[in-house]
Amino acid sequence: MRCLIASSSRDKTESDFSESRQVRLAVAAMAAEEILELSNGRITAKIAAWGATITSLIVPDAHGNLADVVLGFDTLEPYMKGISPYFGCIVGRVANRIKEGKFILNGVEYSLAINNGPNSLHGGLKGFDKVVWDVVERKSGECPSITFQYHSKDGEEGYPGDVTVRATYSLPDSTTLRLDMEAVAENKATPINLAQHTYWNLAGHNSGDTLDHSIQIWGKHITPVDENTIPTGEIMPVKGTPFDFTTEHKIGARINDVPGGYDHNYVLDSGEEKNGLKHAAKLKDSSNSRTLDLWTDAPGMQFYTANYVDGITGKGGAVYGKHSGVCLETQGFPNAINQPNFPSVVVQPETK
Repeated sequence: MRCLIASSSRDKTESDFSESRQVRLAVAAMAAEEILELSNGRITAKIAAWGATITSLIVPDAHGNLADVVLGFDTLEPYMKGISPYFGCIVGRVANRIKEGKFILNGVEYSLAINNGPNSLHGGLKGFDKVVWDVVERKSGECPSITFQYHSKDGEEGYPGDVTVRATYSLPDSTTLRLDMEAVAENKATPINLAQHTYWNLAGHNSGDTLDHSIQIWGKHITPVDENTIPTGEIMPVKGTPFDFTTEHKIGARINDVPGGYDHNYVLDSGEEKNGLKHAAKLKDSSNSRTLDLWTDAPGMQFYTANYVDGITGKGGAVYGKHSGVCLETQGFPNAINQPNFPSVVVQPETK
């Protein structure tokens, strides 16, 4: 498959306000628990309004056998309680890490929520993965789709300006899941870097680790990191290193040569381009029965091998251990807001 990474006039009393608040809370709870299905007869995705999260993706292998190829939970409760290590969600306002949770923009210093050692990760304590998105459009037919929308307020998690974000999941053909994401800054310049954080296991979410998966990455460089996983600012060639996946290799072949495992941003600089998208990666399970081709218009991709997943009980009682999934997070470069030599992630407000 390909994943292409959108009234009453009387005075109100105190009891009236209480009643309306209860109604609003009930509606919010129902929306939070909403899981929608997107299917074309060959691929079936389940996507939650909570975090615009892919909770399940069932696809056939070369022999027609179906399997759910993403890690996750049977219910939304673990996601809503913060147990999930970003399974399947959209992360933002800024994906990945911002050094010490600080940046200066237009002469103003901003301080963000710190939630990953000394850094701010994936938008902070309550990023886009931990909010309810509105379902604003659903389409059926030859290209079924679901569009989610979220309004992020000025000051949320320390970020400047109001931002409206749209994410559209669609199935444009029998073997393709597409995600289009758009963010509009409404009144202030702000950093924006959205990423989809699905953990893939093409042999099936409950099939153990992914070290026998093979991957090819169309990136000749990475952005190496310091002891706190913050890019140093260098653009390093991968040739001759364990990071070289310009030709296909098994994930586990050299992972022990990378302290902690892979959790690095690749510069997508060598893939074929088609319809405005670059070929970023090709992932295969050990039997070659399922292949995922990833295409994107983002400049980078975080290759993460679930190094910090340790004994999480997921769907059907499956226990997810270290390296049980692979994340291919297309993105702007980590900490780009503090690295002037990286592609900018600053979005300017619309002018009217």
